[in-house]
Amino acid sequence: MFLKSEKCLINLLVLVFYLFSSKANSTTGEKIDVLNYLTSLNNFSASFIQVDGENLSEGIVYIGAKRVRAEYFFPTKILIILGANKAMYYDYELEEDEFFNPKNTNAWFFYDIFRDPLFFEDGIIEVNNNEILLEKKGTDNEENNFVIKVLFEKNPLVLRGIEVVINDDVLKLSIYNHSYNEQFQKDFFKLINPKFLN
Repeated sequence: MFLKSEKCLINLLVLVFYLFSSKANSTTGEKIDVLNYLTSLNNFSASFIQVDGENLSEGIVYIGAKRVRAEYFFPTKILIILGANKAMYYDYELEEDEFFNPKNTNAWFFYDIFRDPLFFEDGIIEVNNNEILLEKKGTDNEENNFVIKVLFEKNPLVLRGIEVVINDDVLKLSIYNHSYNEQFQKDFFKLINPKFLN
């Protein structure tokens, strides 16, 4: 009797292990696809709507080989260019620019999502119907707790949204009007005040 119940227990454990490993393997495959997709976003642009709980902003994000450029056109015209260690903020209305290290601000996530997808290597992935959610939790350079969620349409694989929670601040971006294989001018991603480029 004991041997029979032990055999049933072993069969049950093998079945549970198989189910968990096959689910892990499928989500691992989805994660590899998502990271490859993010890595492939060179010469890419998309429109976005950003909501922070109080304000709504609209703009376009451009992804180059080494930098990310975000142009806000509503409610205020602002330009942000992000590199790995250097960034620039320019307010067109005030004609003011500021240079900063993006790792010391809440803008760092924009660069890491698009130019350092390996940032998500230890992230969690969930697949529901035709949606894939990639999530990363951690602590930033300022010792703030963060959660970043990136939402994709699964088939075809397309970036649809980003949600960032840093401490109690929530920022959501809806992404649409994707454009692949863009041609950018030589100075498009330069950290230079735009007044000097014209």
